[in-house]
Amino acid sequence: MFVDSHCHLDRLSDQTHGGDLAATLAAARAAHVSQFLAVAVNLDDMPALAAIARDHQDVAISAGLHPLHTPEREPSVEDIKDAAEQYGAVAIGETGLDYHYRDSVAVEIQHERFKRHLIAARELALPVIIHTREAKEETLALLREYSDPQVGGVLHCFTEDLAMAREAVRLGFYISLSGIITFGNAAALRELARQLPLDRLLIETDSPYLAPVPHRGKPNQPAWVVAVAECIAQERGISVDEVAMQTTANFYQLFRAAAPDTPAHVKEALAKSGLV
Repeated sequence: MFVDSHCHLDRLSDQTHGGDLAATLAAARAAHVSQFLAVAVNLDDMPALAAIARDHQDVAISAGLHPLHTPEREPSVEDIKDAAEQYGAVAIGETGLDYHYRDSVAVEIQHERFKRHLIAARELALPVIIHTREAKEETLALLREYSDPQVGGVLHCFTEDLAMAREAVRLGFYISLSGIITFGNAAALRELARQLPLDRLLIETDSPYLAPVPHRGKPNQPAWVVAVAECIAQERGISVDEVAMQTTANFYQLFRAAAPDTPAHVKEALAKSGLV
């Protein structure tokens, strides 16, 4: 039993299984992926995401604006909150800071946008999904100032260092690992997977991006989150089942709003696991 804690189903549907999203999700379910979090990158995408969640009870959604997107108008705190409430989002984001492509959106704009998302998340008591790249100190500083440690969130598709991960965990955040952990040049991430407590880890695909080994070069899909779990299990010297159960438990502890729609068999398995 696995959860894909971060995927872009609205962008994935035209790239896998001949554009048939239902077939893509069916393939994931056949691989024992029981829950999907479809993450927004633009508030304009919310109606399409909500339609996917309406048609698939195992899909939850978030509401937010990616740090590198350039909307016609910057959303206010109220705009973000309204979108989350109108469409039933279980989280705010993805949001954050990306200095690797700082020429795309000015740093000052990214900072203000990030702050508004953090404030919206705090006011709604929803977890926040963080995109951070080459902005370690600034990301942590804004989390310290504006996030709610009692609600927390996740640093998704994490590629920064162990020190940052540990500080984020101290601030109440989870660390999500993607298919990048399977790449040949990702030894530091595999070490991070060994060092962090398993009860603070999530797994994701970020599909249709970043397909894991052995699928590099193909559009990623939620079924392949299993490869991320397998890599973590191998690095930690534990079973894939243990990784699957704990990361699933972690997901439902963080994204509590997704829990009421949790399929009965998932609830039963979690209860038997002793992990929640």
